[in-house]
Amino acid sequence: MLDVTDLSLHYSGSQILHGVSVTASPGSVTAVMGTNGVGKTSLLRAIAGRHPHSGGSIALDGKPLGQATAVQAARAGIAYVPQGREIFPLLTVTENLQTGFACRPTSDRRIPDRIYDLFPVLKQMENRRGGDLSGGQQQQLAIARALIARPRVLLLDEPTEGIQPNIIKQIGKVIALLRDEGEIAIVLVEQYFDFAYGLADRFCVLNRGRVVLSARAADVTRQDIFAQVAI
Repeated sequence: MLDVTDLSLHYSGSQILHGVSVTASPGSVTAVMGTNGVGKTSLLRAIAGRHPHSGGSIALDGKPLGQATAVQAARAGIAYVPQGREIFPLLTVTENLQTGFACRPTSDRRIPDRIYDLFPVLKQMENRRGGDLSGGQQQQLAIARALIARPRVLLLDEPTEGIQPNIIKQIGKVIALLRDEGEIAIVLVEQYFDFAYGLADRFCVLNRGRVVLSARAADVTRQDIFAQVAI
């Protein structure tokens, strides 16, 4: 269980997040939604240790993470797939995947066959440089790299952005499979409403850095969510 409680975050003198609380459980997808600039990416960056929060707390299985760095958060079991993917363009697909070994013990530093089962195109292109892949292929590579670390929490920031429809469908199937296996808590930041709505078990809608809706999918309608996102 990931518990984010009353989280605040500043960039210089500007406060971006105001007392944001969100939870994510193994076997579920928590969709964080809202228009551009409401603090969605900042929330994920704080959870992933990429930016220090200025108030509140982040805990995993009841254990506070404090002001964890990106390395500490990763070692605790939090994997982050950032907006824009951030793959290494001059490394091959295989080498990009191997960067995910950093959080694994030396005895377990191999690429599981499962990665290629989830993303067959990566096996076909394992010797190509990351920068030579299409945007959709790079997105698959970024998700696969995160899974190499065997995370307990997977943070996905706009995984459908700039991706062709057939690959969006494939990525959706992978997220659904990971959810249904029940081992990973998934936090999905997404502006593609239908994609997020079809996957989420819980919704957290942000507006101007504050939570304006937090509910289980079973307790709200599509119109309830869309009304808050569109504010």
